[in-house]
Amino acid sequence: MSKESILFEQVIQQDPGFCSPGEDKRKSHHSDQANSDLLNRLNQIEGQVRGIKDMIEKDIYCDDMLNQISSVQATLNDVGKLVLEYHMKSCVIERIQVGDTEVLTEFMKTINKLMK
Repeated sequence: MSKESILFEQVIQQDPGFCSPGEDKRKSHHSDQANSDLLNRLNQIEGQVRGIKDMIEKDIYCDDMLNQISSVQATLNDVGKLVLEYHMKSCVIERIQVGDTEVLTEFMKTINKLMK
């Protein structure tokens, strides 16, 4: 068993919800920097959505609103890509390393949802 697998097993024993497939206590374990980056991007999206709301209230030209909506969608897609990357580099890899291949089925379901 590799050093990483042993460490992961120790973490699982300390916190069985860590990357586990159970629905009641799963947790991410992104770095503080990753969480900060995600929150900053989501705050940006929140501001953009408020801007769209203001545009509607001010009866701004539709094309301008559509451009802003497109920008929000692109930024939200970027956040999704980042979360997907973090998930692949942490939970997916770690669960495969400990022999839990069910994570691949879960991952494919998630990919299918994202691609709708």
